[in-house]
Amino acid sequence: MFLHPAMALDADLTAWLKLSLAPGLTGAGLRRLLGEYGGPARVLEASRAALARHVTDAVAASIKETGADAALATVAAWLEDPSNHVVTLADGDYPPALLQTVDPPLLLYVKGRLELLARPAIAVVGSRNATPQGAANAEAFARTLSEAGLTIMSGLALGIDAAAHRGGLAGTASSVAVLGTGADIVYPARNRALAHELAARGALVSEYPLGTRPLAPNFPRRNRLISGLALGCLVVEAAADSGSLITARLAAEQGREVFAIPGSIHSPLARGCHALIKQGAKLVETAADILEELRLPPPPPSTVADDTGGESPLRDVLAALGYDPCDLDTLATRCGKSIAETAALLTQLELDGYVTLLPGGLYQRLAR
Repeated sequence: MFLHPAMALDADLTAWLKLSLAPGLTGAGLRRLLGEYGGPARVLEASRAALARHVTDAVAASIKETGADAALATVAAWLEDPSNHVVTLADGDYPPALLQTVDPPLLLYVKGRLELLARPAIAVVGSRNATPQGAANAEAFARTLSEAGLTIMSGLALGIDAAAHRGGLAGTASSVAVLGTGADIVYPARNRALAHELAARGALVSEYPLGTRPLAPNFPRRNRLISGLALGCLVVEAAADSGSLITARLAAEQGREVFAIPGSIHSPLARGCHALIKQGAKLVETAADILEELRLPPPPPSTVADDTGGESPLRDVLAALGYDPCDLDTLATRCGKSIAETAALLTQLELDGYVTLLPGGLYQRLAR
């Protein structure tokens, strides 16, 4: 049954939503109008000619002529779920960290735990094509930082983002995904199960109207919210042209701390992090480095044992492998073992989660 939006949305929220849905009206334009008229309802009451003194005539026309009943009804139906929220700039629940940025969204659609947006947070971002070690690093750092009380902010992308969300959910402070789609759209589809877990135990956040499909320009723009909601931004792995470097740049512009994990000089996915470090980002090797820089208490002691691979032959292979990728022939020479014996030991280490096989027949040790 079609639900008229007025039956479910109060007048103030309806006015905010109508303005947010007006085609062509930017955040800056709307802030000018709000500064002039004092509130969204007063903006809607103004004449087209009056509005055109502050925005273009075309935008003024769109404000006066927008038919938003269907979109408002969609929001009203979405808000019937008590875990769904729409928060405007005028609400006390609006994230205080975003109020410190130059371009805060006029409203946010939030699915899940709204209170997480007001808590101390750290952004954890990086490559979609993460190495196994990079994903392991992202998850481990995020879990420790979450245990230390920092909510993990990221973008629900494949690779580092997904690993960071999993780590955040495993800790006590949980995780929030900032979307480049509507809050009712899961993208990419491969992260559907993760998105559902975030909605249940963390939160999904978007500034885009419900039903907004994944459009390329929206993702760089949403990055300002990932960094803006956080005290700092950690880049785990990034190629020289990685989109995560946009988030790091925005974090720096917003006065947030920028952190980067170094990698092998031979890895293309370390070049972005190395560039950030050259530009002044703090090189970090542990989560404690981040907490120290943010002047936060150290993480609780780890309860995970520091094992090194069990039997001596396995430890010998790990020691010879080090932490840079290595081919089987070279590793066998380092170990002083036959190729067959080295391959067998590598298989056991891979099954136990100590090493991974990379493209090109290279093996890499995974930090435990």
